[in-house]
Amino acid sequence: MQGGKAQALAAWAADNGVGMLRLDYSGCGESAGAFADGTLDIWRDDVLAVIAEAKVGPLILIGSSMGGWLMLLVAEALGDRVTAMVGIAAAPDFTDWDFDDADRATIATTGRIERPSDYGYDPMLITQGFWQSGQSNLRLTGVVEIDCPARLIHGQCDPDVPWETSVKLAQQLRSSDVQTILLKDGDHRLSRDQDIALLIDTIAKLIC
Repeated sequence: MQGGKAQALAAWAADNGVGMLRLDYSGCGESAGAFADGTLDIWRDDVLAVIAEAKVGPLILIGSSMGGWLMLLVAEALGDRVTAMVGIAAAPDFTDWDFDDADRATIATTGRIERPSDYGYDPMLITQGFWQSGQSNLRLTGVVEIDCPARLIHGQCDPDVPWETSVKLAQQLRSSDVQTILLKDGDHRLSRDQDIALLIDTIAKLIC
């Protein structure tokens, strides 16, 4: 909730009379719970529960990195209530394409794997439960049955999620209104002023 993109978008929404709902998944950010207990299914249900409690809609879903994968799962659950999606370095299926045989063996043996993170002091933790939930929610293996407009923004200097992932997602989405926006010098975070300006402009055009 306190990330640069989320705060900038919240400020823009407030200035323009647009409702915005942002949240931290359980065990993340300001939300209670243990991060190690989280799975894609649990975090998808967190999003759905907050949306149900807020009684909001229609919705434009915005997801960054893993949030881009959750965006797809939430859109599938909500159907026509979702009028558009915006992915920022979306990372669907990363438990598949970002794990080699050694990683899978480590998870099977120890129940977890830790990787150095460039985005915080603690290593990135992947538990066996999360990995299994990822494998149960793969979406790039077939048609992604979502029909709303989608905009997929990705930096071609992203060291974490290959930009080809967004191209693949664009191909797999059933919607005919899909645009992939590649930033040649963009990184994974896409939090520079020009990146945030592009994000806001993209969302504003979907609202109009």
